[in-house]
Amino acid sequence: MPEQSLGRSCTLPDRGDGVAGRGGHVYAGGVTLVWVTGNSGTGKSTVCGVLRERGYVALDADEDGFSRWIDRASGKAVMDPPYPVPGGWLDRYGWAIVRERVVTLVEESRSRIAFLCGSAENEADVLDLFDLIVCLVIDEDTLRHRLATRTTNAFGQHPEELAAALKWNPRMRAIYESRGATIIDASTPVTEVVDSVIDAVQELRGGA
Repeated sequence: MPEQSLGRSCTLPDRGDGVAGRGGHVYAGGVTLVWVTGNSGTGKSTVCGVLRERGYVALDADEDGFSRWIDRASGKAVMDPPYPVPGGWLDRYGWAIVRERVVTLVEESRSRIAFLCGSAENEADVLDLFDLIVCLVIDEDTLRHRLATRTTNAFGQHPEELAAALKWNPRMRAIYESRGATIIDASTPVTEVVDSVIDAVQELRGGA
């Protein structure tokens, strides 16, 4: 999705058996909710699908009702966004995640690991709800190729959308490294990417 407002730092909770995590609650293993994010075209939805195939609870923030277009001026949801978007449309409207939906997922994932895959410009509003942040990164050539050829999501094939994706791509690694996120090269085969995501979770759980 387009531009992301990433102003708030992300402080992850301490880990260990019976760890005090979000809001002082205790979670077995210390990791129950994982945010898998990255620029458009990095393969978030594909990773989500493979996680599901492997038996994990994995939700797509775009497809499963966690995010929506909003009018930045009024804060109201856009019920019928145009496609393709006209020039300048992304300057006023943004892709935003709904905190209440993530809070519900937090409650549902107290005793199991759940992955939420997506990106949103207001993600700083929900980062405190996650135990682990994973950011997928790819180079510009790979990004251009994926956005031009993918058939599951048309975002990025219009010049306005492509420009937004290219603008943010070189910044993603530095932004998320500064937040303590796990950075994963998503230009490798998807099975390897998913293995790396799972390894990151297991590392924080102490190899569980």
